[in-house]
Amino acid sequence: MTTDPRMMWRDYFSKWPASIPKRGVLVSSLNEATPFKGFLIREEMLLLERTNPDPLGARFVLLGFDAIHMVKLIDPLREEAFISAGFAGQLART
Repeated sequence: MTTDPRMMWRDYFSKWPASIPKRGVLVSSLNEATPFKGFLIREEMLLLERTNPDPLGARFVLLGFDAIHMVKLIDPLREEAFISAGFAGQLART
C-alpha cells in the first residue's frame, strides 16, 4: 500500500469500479470544487469532463494527481460498491 497521495489517486481513478458512476465533485489542493461527469487518465495527469462549462466556457480540466485533495461521490451507493473499490469494514446501518 502506497502513502504517496499522487499514486493513491492515480490508482483509484485507474481502477474506478464499474459499479460507481464516473461522476462527482473533485476538490483540488487549492480548494476549488470541480463537478465532473467523466474522466480520462494519462500518466500523471487527469482530464475531467465538467458537468457544465465554467464561467469562462471551459468544459475540460487537466490536473496532476498531486493537486487532488478529495473526491465527493454524488450518487446514492450501496456498501458493495465501496467493497469493490477496495474498502473494508461495514457502513452504519440506519
